Amino acid sequence: MYSLLLLAALPLALASPREVRQASTTASAPATTPTAPYASDDPNDSFYDQFNAPGAVPAPQRGSTGGNILGPDNKPLDMQNPDVLAPPSTDEGDLDNSKWPFALSHNRLQKGGWARQQNVHDMPIATALAGVDMRLEAGAIRELHWHTSAEWSYVIAGSCRISSVDQLGRNYIADIYPGDLWYFPAGIPHYLQGLNDTADGCEFLLVFDSGEFSEEDTFLLTDWLAHVPKEVIAKNFQVDISLFDHIPAQELYIFPSVVPPPLAQTAVDDPNGNVPDAFSYAFSQVPATPLRGGSVKIADSRTFKIATNIIVAEVTINPGAMRELHWHPTQPEWTYFLSGESRLTSFAASATARTFNYQAGDIAYIPPAYGHYIENLGNTTVKYLEIFNTDIYQDISLTQWLALTPPEIVQAHLKLPLDVIQAFNTSKGTVV
Repeated sequence: MYSLLLLAALPLALASPREVRQASTTASAPATTPTAPYASDDPNDSFYDQFNAPGAVPAPQRGSTGGNILGPDNKPLDMQNPDVLAPPSTDEGDLDNSKWPFALSHNRLQKGGWARQQNVHDMPIATALAGVDMRLEAGAIRELHWHTSAEWSYVIAGSCRISSVDQLGRNYIADIYPGDLWYFPAGIPHYLQGLNDTADGCEFLLVFDSGEFSEEDTFLLTDWLAHVPKEVIAKNFQVDISLFDHIPAQELYIFPSVVPPPLAQTAVDDPNGNVPDAFSYAFSQVPATPLRGGSVKIADSRTFKIATNIIVAEVTINPGAMRELHWHPTQPEWTYFLSGESRLTSFAASATARTFNYQAGDIAYIPPAYGHYIENLGNTTVKYLEIFNTDIYQDISLTQWLALTPPEIVQAHLKLPLDVIQAFNTSKGTVV
C-alpha cells in the first residue's frame, strides 16, 4: 500500500558526469553554450573505509585542499565522522548541526533503570520532536504519569507492559515486544513496566511532539501527592488520613518492583469499557515491503489509528545501497539509527548543504522540504526509523518528479540525453 524508495546497490566505480553524457547513443542533448559552469567532477566518496582502516590517521584533506592535523585531536570521533572532518566539496554554506548521539546525553540513573534524552538544548535545529532512550529492568516501573506532549514509542529490545485510562474512563493494558509501538495522546495517564519473557526487562525509544519536551517536566503521581496536603488527599479518596503516612515525599520516576503476572491476571474490569482505538500496535508483525536496495514498512494513522501526531517508517538499506534523493513536503524528519554506518547530506536551498555521518544510537534531524539521501557506507545493513510529527506519511522522490515532467524541460536543466530521461522510473521504485 505504501512505498518508500531506496536506490539499488551502487557500482564500485562510477562514470563521470561528462562520460555519462557522452555514452548515450540516441537523442543526445543539444550542443548549446552553457549558461552556468559544469558541476565539478571532484571525487566525493566518503572516507569512512580509509579512516577506519588499521593504522589509519584521519586527516581533513580532499585532493589538494586541507592538510594534516598537527595539534591534539579526538581520533575516535574523526573515525566516526569522516564526512565532517573531510566534507565533500559539494558541502557549502552554514547549516545547523543535524546530528546528536544519545551517547552524549546526560543519563539519569535510577534503581531499576535509566533514561537519557535529546531535545532542543542538545540539538537546537530539532524544534518539532524530542526523544528519550529508556531502560527498565525486569519488574521495574516507570511510575504513573502523564505529559503535555503526545508520547510515541518503539521497543528496541526486551518486552514491557503498558497500561492507561483515557479521558472517558476507558482502560487499556497490553504487552509490547521488540519492534512494536505504543502511543499515548497528550494528557493521557499511563505507566510502563519491564517484563522478563524475552530479556531482563526492556529498552525503548520515546518520541514526543515538541522539541522543547523534557523528562524533568513529566507529571508524576508521587510528585503530585507529595505536594498536596494529606488532609486533602484523605478527603479526595474518602479514607482515613493515617493510610497516607508512608507515601513518598518525592517522585519515584523509575523504581524496582516484581515482575507482574500474566496479562490476563492483571487486567482490571472497567464498567466504561476499553479504549476504542488501541494504544499499541504490533508493528513487528507487519511484513516489510522488499525493495531492490533494502526494505520499508510504515505505521501512520491509516494503520495505527490512535497515532495522529507521530508516525514512522522503518527502513533498511543494504550494503552499497542508498535511500534515494527525496524530501518531505511539510514536516521535519527525526531519524533514529538502529544499526550500520551511513552518511546523509541535507540541502537547505540557497547553495547550502552539509554532510553528516551516523551510527547506531545517533539521531538525525532534517527540516521540512530539505532535500536529502541516506547512503550505507559499511558492510552491514543500515536500519533506521524516519519519524514525523504528522498523521500521514509523505515524501517526494526526485527521480519520480523528473520522470513525470516533460523530458525536454528536464533536458534543458540537466543537459541529459532524452532517452536517459525517458528511462527514469515513473513510480517510486529502485534504479541502478
